[in-house]
Amino acid sequence: MIPFNKPYLTGKETEYIERAVKTGKISGNGIFTQKCHAFFQERYGFNKCLLTTSCTDALEMAAILLDIQPGDEVIMPSYTFVSTANAFVLRGAEIVFCDSRKDHPGIDEDKIEELITPNTKAIVPVHYAGVACDMDKIMEIANRYNLFVVEDVAHAIDSYYTGKDGKKRALGSIGNLAAFSFHETKNIISGEGGMLVINAPQFENRAEIIWEKGTNRSAFWRGEVNKYEWVDIGSSFLPSEITAAFLFAQLENLEDIQRKRRKIWHQYYDNLKVWAERTETKLPYIPEYATNNAHIFYLVCKTIEQRTELISKLKENDIHAVFHYISLHKSPFYQNKHNHSRELTEADRYSDCLMRLPMYYELSDVDLKNICKIITG
Repeated sequence: MIPFNKPYLTGKETEYIERAVKTGKISGNGIFTQKCHAFFQERYGFNKCLLTTSCTDALEMAAILLDIQPGDEVIMPSYTFVSTANAFVLRGAEIVFCDSRKDHPGIDEDKIEELITPNTKAIVPVHYAGVACDMDKIMEIANRYNLFVVEDVAHAIDSYYTGKDGKKRALGSIGNLAAFSFHETKNIISGEGGMLVINAPQFENRAEIIWEKGTNRSAFWRGEVNKYEWVDIGSSFLPSEITAAFLFAQLENLEDIQRKRRKIWHQYYDNLKVWAERTETKLPYIPEYATNNAHIFYLVCKTIEQRTELISKLKENDIHAVFHYISLHKSPFYQNKHNHSRELTEADRYSDCLMRLPMYYELSDVDLKNICKIITG
């Protein structure tokens, strides 16, 4: 059986977990948490980082920091995971779903502005498959309408965007806030896990308080205040040191992991491009301004029937390929809240036609060629 995903261990995870346990502090915000924060801040230029128990938690923290209230509107793509929307729905927001691009499942940047109303408070672009949205367009719109931008970078560790000014910036460093995922299906993992990036300095202090259950505990331990008190709303968002220790072992091997994943991604592309042209199947598109972190290799089939046939064909040969999101505007929970006179045709097309192929560090050349042979045969 060739699985869809297989978590990769570098070999240092259990060693670092044991080291964390021996420090006598495993409840979180210890030495490995600090090592992870420093890694991201130094490598990618993030202003401030806070590890969380999931990307969902990071998004929920973002919604609290933006003071989302009932009636506020938040614009995001419909073709995304439910956590992107749930974080804001929990604060009472109305989600305004935007369509995807014709050439890529990411949000159609040219359709954002027409969705803005006096109630709009934030835009949440999702860098699908680790491929950057056009952040110049999004930030220009946000600045003009005085809106916040929260980057959903669940797929996008080690991905970059090159702006019109020629400057190359890490995804997650551009919006006011950003949320990462280290779920076991991601490039860098900790089982479950995530991180909130705070690029806007006005959110720094409050983010740490929300992260610490609404208390000023971190400031107290640093000697900045003389009392440890409940000062704001918050929750138990920070992960244990065991999670952080596992994550740091992965981060130390980021370059090796990325090198291998990119090799697999390009092997897929090279082996399937002739077949794709012949069958009118679309392979992943990488805009000139974006880099490819090889998080996902997907096919956009011509029809839902073609996709169903391909997935079944692979399954018959013990290969697990999957389709991806069902557009959120048609979900049972939100379908009565969406204005269906505004059709999201591209999001629906990706829901019907996009499929993901197995992608993990230990996928062998033999297995990869076998997958491609079955698809093209």
